[in-house]
Amino acid sequence: MADAHNQPHRILIADDQPDVLEALRLLLSQENFSMQLVTSPAALVDQVNGAHWDAVLMDLNYSRDTTSGAEGLQLLKEIRARQHDLPIVVMTAWGHIDLAVEAMRAGAQSFVQKPWDNRALVQVLEREAVAGRDARARSERHEREQQDALVIQRGLIPAVLPMTARFEVVAAWHPAGRLGGDCYDAFAFAPDVIGLSIADIAGKGLPAALLMSSLQAAVRAFALDAAPPPAVCASVNRLLCGQMIAGRFATLVYLRLDAGRGVISYANAGHNPPLLARSTGDVEALRATGTVLGVFPDAQYLAGEAVLRVGDRLLLYTDGITEACNPDDEEFGMERLTTILANNRHLSAAQLHAAVMNEVTRFATTGFQDDATLLAVAIQ
Repeated sequence: MADAHNQPHRILIADDQPDVLEALRLLLSQENFSMQLVTSPAALVDQVNGAHWDAVLMDLNYSRDTTSGAEGLQLLKEIRARQHDLPIVVMTAWGHIDLAVEAMRAGAQSFVQKPWDNRALVQVLEREAVAGRDARARSERHEREQQDALVIQRGLIPAVLPMTARFEVVAAWHPAGRLGGDCYDAFAFAPDVIGLSIADIAGKGLPAALLMSSLQAAVRAFALDAAPPPAVCASVNRLLCGQMIAGRFATLVYLRLDAGRGVISYANAGHNPPLLARSTGDVEALRATGTVLGVFPDAQYLAGEAVLRVGDRLLLYTDGITEACNPDDEEFGMERLTTILANNRHLSAAQLHAAVMNEVTRFATTGFQDDATLLAVAIQ
């Protein structure tokens, strides 16, 4: 494969004066450039959207406004909104310092006065084209890395959840961005005994995703059949304290559901309280029994316990559910979630999960601002 840096620089040039475009074509055809010449703002936008360019050279004045540069400045802002890494060189015969400053603020990398100096213009375009090509390569590499990381992270989410004569578990994870900091897991210890975990790393993006993978691996290592939930939380906390970066923390709740004994034992490390709905319509919150993870290595977690009955429904969730906002910036909140659970307590786990997510999605019409994870459990 040929070295990309030896390939001609792809330059998009916009000016409404044919003689200017011809002069630029003659000049740049003698250099290491390949060019596309357009004569209108609309054509310029079409070309920016339709192909990859190393740099843009554009006039600031067109037929609608031939002296102020206002039309070109608006066009510059529109292109910058679509292509934040694309170098843009602007030029005008009506240049002055204020216009140059305004163009730079709008996103231009360089400003050229007409009539231009041939050698200087070539040097500017070469410099910006190299920078643009490098920026695009970095962006494409970053996109590939992000996609690979997403595939890996999705692979960490359990593909199969417990489905026994006593339990039905349904879950879904909706990262707010490309990568998320939420995770959940489920463990089938026996036909009538399962373990459940849900966690949330403070923050977003790749750092949160890396910490999430470490937390999930720790939960899987410590969540053994007979392990008490407080011991699981304490062990995960000690491990995370050695890995957590400043200003970050995690929340986790780990539950052991024993349908044979009719008991939920749990420990909640600062996480949103799971909601347990009875067949009567009463809803119980399984609140925190200790502090968040990753801050205090010697933190202790108390044991929580609740009665487990046939017909109960359990919701585990992250704050992306309760903090989802409507267009008026009102949060979905615990009260709505509790009401939906109580009203749909007769449904299967799959139907309950769908009912809750439908209500949250209908409420937060602008989308989730934080990772949103939800588990629904039916006890049968």
